Amino acid sequence: MAGAVDQAKMKFSKIVNSRSYTRFNQNPDGENSRVEVNLSVDTEEEEMDGAEQGHVQPETYMRPTIHPGSWNKWRIFVVVAVLLVIFCLGSLIGYSFQPKPKTASCVPIVTKEQTSAPQVYEAPESTMDWSDVVNLLNNQLSPKKLEDMISEYSGAGMAGSSEDNILADKIHDFFKTLNMDPWIDEHFVKLQYPVNKTNKVFFDSKEIWSPKGFLAYSKTGSQQGRVVYANYGELQDLEIVNANKVNLNGSVVLMRAGKISMAQKVANVASKGAIAALIYPDPADYDNMNRDTELYGHVHLGSGDPYTPGFPSFNHGQFSPVNSSGLPDILAQTITATMAQKIFDKMGGKSVPSTFEGAFSNYKFGSETDLPITVEVNNELVDTRIHNVFGVIKGFVDADRYVVIGAQRDSMSSGYAKSSVGTGLLLELARVFSEMKKGGFRPKRSIVFASWTAGDYGNVGLTEWLEGYVTSLDKKAFTYISLDGFVTGVGSFKASASPLLQTLLEKTSKKLKDPVNTGSSLFQTLVVKPMEMENGAYPFLAFSGIPSVTFRFTSTGDSSVDYKYFGTALDDENHLKSMIGQKLGEVFMAAAQVAGQMALRLVHDHILKLDVTKYVEEIGKRVNAIVDCTNDLKRKKVDKSDSLSTQWLMSAKGSYSRAAYSLQNYIRNSDLEDMEMSRIINNRIMKVEHNLISPYVSLRDVPFRHVFFGNGWQTASDLETYLKSVSKGEATLDMDQVLNQFALLTWTIQGCANDLAGEIWSLDNEI
Repeated sequence: MAGAVDQAKMKFSKIVNSRSYTRFNQNPDGENSRVEVNLSVDTEEEEMDGAEQGHVQPETYMRPTIHPGSWNKWRIFVVVAVLLVIFCLGSLIGYSFQPKPKTASCVPIVTKEQTSAPQVYEAPESTMDWSDVVNLLNNQLSPKKLEDMISEYSGAGMAGSSEDNILADKIHDFFKTLNMDPWIDEHFVKLQYPVNKTNKVFFDSKEIWSPKGFLAYSKTGSQQGRVVYANYGELQDLEIVNANKVNLNGSVVLMRAGKISMAQKVANVASKGAIAALIYPDPADYDNMNRDTELYGHVHLGSGDPYTPGFPSFNHGQFSPVNSSGLPDILAQTITATMAQKIFDKMGGKSVPSTFEGAFSNYKFGSETDLPITVEVNNELVDTRIHNVFGVIKGFVDADRYVVIGAQRDSMSSGYAKSSVGTGLLLELARVFSEMKKGGFRPKRSIVFASWTAGDYGNVGLTEWLEGYVTSLDKKAFTYISLDGFVTGVGSFKASASPLLQTLLEKTSKKLKDPVNTGSSLFQTLVVKPMEMENGAYPFLAFSGIPSVTFRFTSTGDSSVDYKYFGTALDDENHLKSMIGQKLGEVFMAAAQVAGQMALRLVHDHILKLDVTKYVEEIGKRVNAIVDCTNDLKRKKVDKSDSLSTQWLMSAKGSYSRAAYSLQNYIRNSDLEDMEMSRIINNRIMKVEHNLISPYVSLRDVPFRHVFFGNGWQTASDLETYLKSVSKGEATLDMDQVLNQFALLTWTIQGCANDLAGEIWSLDNEI
């Protein structure tokens, strides 16, 4: 290289020492005149053609004479510049041959000023193995600290009350001590409860009751009618009532609490023409409970503020005055068991079947000649400011992707099992994870902790938050873990989860011991049930399309009431301990392990622990049921049924199956240490649940748009139910309706399959 540099210096020296250039100027008569300038170091003077000097125009450029002194300065400058260029070239060539340090992985650092610029990476500290993470979790969890946390952060009271706000501030301050960057989410919602006047029930002109319990979002006013008993108010119960020639139209329907939600009971009897509903706790379901115990609840068949459906209730939000379709148009009120017994004693009519009987001696359907009953509901709508409280432990790789862990903190009554235990566990996990971070744990993704309020009014605070960020949450939040009411007994472990989370739930429960029978795993008592609308995890799944999971340690057996103290003033620590005995601490720890290990696994591994192949089973089950119903119509030769084809629905099912297993193989053969590769794969996985939210129905009209777990005409179950009704002769076949539902369901599944497959050149174009 030194020889090349010397040759370059010699050539440049020749050019500098002797150089000439030619310039052409235009003569007045149009001819070009040639000027040659010779630069010579020896003579250091310019030789110019005399003929040109005589023809120079005033505006024509003439190179000034270079005097010896100025030329020496110019030559020195050029030489120095060339040497600098040569030095820079040499440095660059030398740098290119230096070995570059290798890094195992990297962490993106993005400043506020670089929101649109490429990410900058730096090497993180070493990552723990999963076994190390579990050991660190076990070392940090403490039964005593968890019980103390539950005791300290309980007693929120009703949503928006001073007690609720004080507890919200305490939780915010606790997150702040953990350096979790806490923040508040504020909403202005309409809550309904008795304010100035109590609700009343008049019977036989002598019995006047003023129950303290109430059902939020009932229609207000006064109605009078005869009483009809309808058991739990399930649809099959109403069919039995109808089969006994008892007319529900214009009646006040008396129902037992349990089996289904109060909102569903009221909606069912309203659809049959009832004018009011009375709900009571039957001693057969609520054994050993005082018969004067009051019940509290709500009857909005939905979630969130029912007066701003589909929109967040921010301050001064201006939306058209539309109410939720889930609001009842009849009166609804709870009464005590004592009040109910007095009504039963004066009812006539036919005797009920044994399945309708409870702990009283006289159960009758009711008669047209019975004494009328009057129900008066005086609840008032109150504009209320509520606060959700959040804290976050930020991830070290994909900080913009997060798992949300949440719990309700409010209660209409005592709410120990309903809200206090969940809030305590939420805060204990926040403390434990923060300590784990100090101990060297580096989560790849973030963990958001959320304390919701107005949960007893139908997950109002939670749903308003989802509505406020509906366009972005599904792209960032990939799982929700609900801690609401996680313990009501022992002997059984019940859970509800998106299919994407079921594999993780099963594997986690297999690794944990049963808190009562330590010789067996938790998995042996696991019962997976469909997620109900009342559950705090349901809006995440069916409204936002975010995989969610909820679990509960409960008593064995198939009781009509999961926990008899929910929604009563008896939901306190003593009654919970009476249900569990001496194992309360062990159950608390088991719940912390379930929630903690699931959350940590989701933020630890390169690839999200969401099993896309589980939806192969779910889609297959739903599609096959529809195909069977369609074939049944054809066998029965129902009019126009021959033109129904399930070919494309079956094809969409196959497309999803191939995409899911193809992705599984792709993951198996990929370099998961490649951060960009892992992020691309995770993006595909995260879209699955949201792509099953039907894009063909209005969010405002049908908030729970999930085609498998939602509620409305767009669901696979609605189509299946309709086809069965046609097969039984209970409905006529509407071809336009069926074909429309077939098409929308097909393309929702196919769209999900296409997104899971990846880039457009990887799509299955069979349809």
